[in-house]
Amino acid sequence: MEVLKMNSQKNWIVCCFFNFLIASFFGLLMRFMYLFPLDFINYSFLLHAHSHVAMLGWVYLIIYVLIVHFFIPKEKSQKPVYNRLFWCTQFSVIGMMVTFPIQGYALFSIVFSTMHILLSYFFCKLVWKDSFKEKTSANALLKVSVLFMILSTFGVWCLGPAVSTLGKQSAFYQIAIQFFLHFQFNGWFLFAVLGLFLKQFQHIIDAKIFRKFYFLLIISTLLTLSFPIRWFIDNNILNWINALGVVLQLIAFVYFYKMLLPHSSLFKTGLDKTTKMVYGLALCSLFLKIGIQLLTIFPNLVEVSHQIRNFVIGFIHLSTLGIITGFLFGIVLQNKMLPVNSSLMKLGIKCFIMGYIATELLLFCQGGLFFLGKGMIAGYYQSILAFSVLIVFGLILITTSIINKKQESIVS
Repeated sequence: MEVLKMNSQKNWIVCCFFNFLIASFFGLLMRFMYLFPLDFINYSFLLHAHSHVAMLGWVYLIIYVLIVHFFIPKEKSQKPVYNRLFWCTQFSVIGMMVTFPIQGYALFSIVFSTMHILLSYFFCKLVWKDSFKEKTSANALLKVSVLFMILSTFGVWCLGPAVSTLGKQSAFYQIAIQFFLHFQFNGWFLFAVLGLFLKQFQHIIDAKIFRKFYFLLIISTLLTLSFPIRWFIDNNILNWINALGVVLQLIAFVYFYKMLLPHSSLFKTGLDKTTKMVYGLALCSLFLKIGIQLLTIFPNLVEVSHQIRNFVIGFIHLSTLGIITGFLFGIVLQNKMLPVNSSLMKLGIKCFIMGYIATELLLFCQGGLFFLGKGMIAGYYQSILAFSVLIVFGLILITTSIINKKQESIVS
């Protein structure tokens, strides 16, 4: 039974990286279309496919795998329900992968998206029932992440009434989308990866410091929802609420740093160079995100952050590729869930990181030039396309190394 469980989880991981590769290919195709328009492809439809597969096919499902692996007791995680639920969820992702590029938001894509949400509720129920027996810091973060995931979906359920009553251009519709995205990225995803990260510390975390970090981060997550709402509702009180939220977030992560500092040397001794590199990427991206959010205290930057698309895309990728994916890569590498000694794996991760850093620099530099009214970087679209190829190539190498390792284990 244990061997069966391990084989199932290896298949899950291959599937997650396949989804990530498809999502990155959609992103690459969008950047290709800036240089070479393809009339038979609808850009906005492709954008929907890219975002849904990245969020729900890569981040959601790899978190699913790691929660089952680290938080669900062995005797419960071996129940067939987890394997069946994973593949049902993957079926919904494939449905979105196919329907969104063809029709955008329409009947079939909405059916598959709704299916994913309903399956996620079932997953929450299973996790709530089968874990949380121990009162640990990691469990506390996971519990809140699950609650934030459920909360985020309230925004999705508001989209139908918003369209039928006020239309897609209304503030109600736009705020419902931002509500979903905010609590997905800053609630469900971030709290889940931080919980998984703390699970890797086999040391006693200072409970008093953790409680301060924990409650401040929850409060700041709730308060910073006011930032995207401010894009659609002109009210200065929202600026003050956001300012308080980002300051509390900064304080929360100061406590996070203090909490981990006594254990950092011992923790790093058990890591190889590649794992240290991706954890470093995640932590640097995290503190850069905090710094950028602190800048939103200045009212004139609120509008700019929304209007300059380069800033929006750069910030989203900072969260998804830098922080969330960085932590997830670190966790799977640290626990030998990927072939860490594979030369293909090491090269793939280096290519991915180089592509990520280069595209982020281009996005934020170009956004800064737009802000200053200085125009375009020479060869901007060609450069960002080339570095996006590096991200896709890195993921091809990583996925290939996982498949090769899986085949070797089957033969042996």
